[in-house]
Amino acid sequence: MRLGLMPQFIVRQSLIIGLTAGAVVLGFNLGATAAMWASAAAVWIAMIGQMIVLNRKLGGHIEPGPKAYDFRGWLAVSLPILMVESFYLLLSYTDVLVLQQFRSSEEVGVYFAVVKTLALVSFIHYAMAATTAHRFAEYHAQGDKARLSAYVAHAIQWTFWPSLAATILLLALGKPLLWLFGPQFVVGYDIMFIAAIGLVVRSAIGPVERLLNMLGHQHICALAYALAFVMNLVLCVMLVPRFGGHGAAAATSISLAFETVVQPRLHARTSTAGLLLVLPFATVVAGLLLALGAFVGSLPLLAVAMVVMGVPTWTVDESARQAALTVVPDQLRA
Repeated sequence: MRLGLMPQFIVRQSLIIGLTAGAVVLGFNLGATAAMWASAAAVWIAMIGQMIVLNRKLGGHIEPGPKAYDFRGWLAVSLPILMVESFYLLLSYTDVLVLQQFRSSEEVGVYFAVVKTLALVSFIHYAMAATTAHRFAEYHAQGDKARLSAYVAHAIQWTFWPSLAATILLLALGKPLLWLFGPQFVVGYDIMFIAAIGLVVRSAIGPVERLLNMLGHQHICALAYALAFVMNLVLCVMLVPRFGGHGAAAATSISLAFETVVQPRLHARTSTAGLLLVLPFATVVAGLLLALGAFVGSLPLLAVAMVVMGVPTWTVDESARQAALTVVPDQLRA
């Protein structure tokens, strides 16, 4: 695991800091172009170093023999995973890019500070995804569905509850945190509540995208992220001109909620426990959003509520189907 994570998150970041600091010390003009060159060099150095160390470690465990390259099989697996990461990256920045087309730079700056403050919640989701993926692959390869199901439920709980706690803490300290950027950034405090909905709802299913990738469903995972990105782009174009940062936050929350709804339908093949965890949370959130949206007359809040309202429906249906399959004999199943 250290060889898989350290080059990307420690070596690469350290190289970027070192290269940019060295450029400043040597008197070079450190602009955006120089920073990008430093970032690209850090990626390649870390990647080549990782490959060298990996080959040396494999050499001690695998005897030399004839080489065979399955480029077609490699691309069939890697390209969908690349699309997953690409569409998620687009999904993460669509709101800011659309917002800057319709609103002033001051409003974009406030919104960017808000979403980046809340991005701390995403670290929990990513940390759980990085530490659980190899277990998903191990239990799936062993055919141990019971341990896989239990481990998925464990990963969901350790993603959802810390994310919920972190979100509550950030919302409670939202104004002081935004004030650190400048007194004018405090006006974006109410946007935090809208943007937080999508992050918490997404955490309710845990690192399901890693689960799908490990189980060979990476192409379906890529499709879910692609649809979420398209939805986010369309909603941003529709809501941002009228509602500004509030509309951008609502569009992103709706898209994340949509991704949350789509992926657990596939996740249900492996774990029903994860679905049951979503039920009480989604019901409460949907009810609160409907009440709040109706009270203030906010269409973005009502739209988010309608998306979240669908979560309990398919959760109950899927859980009932899974329970029925456990008691119906194989020969009687359709």
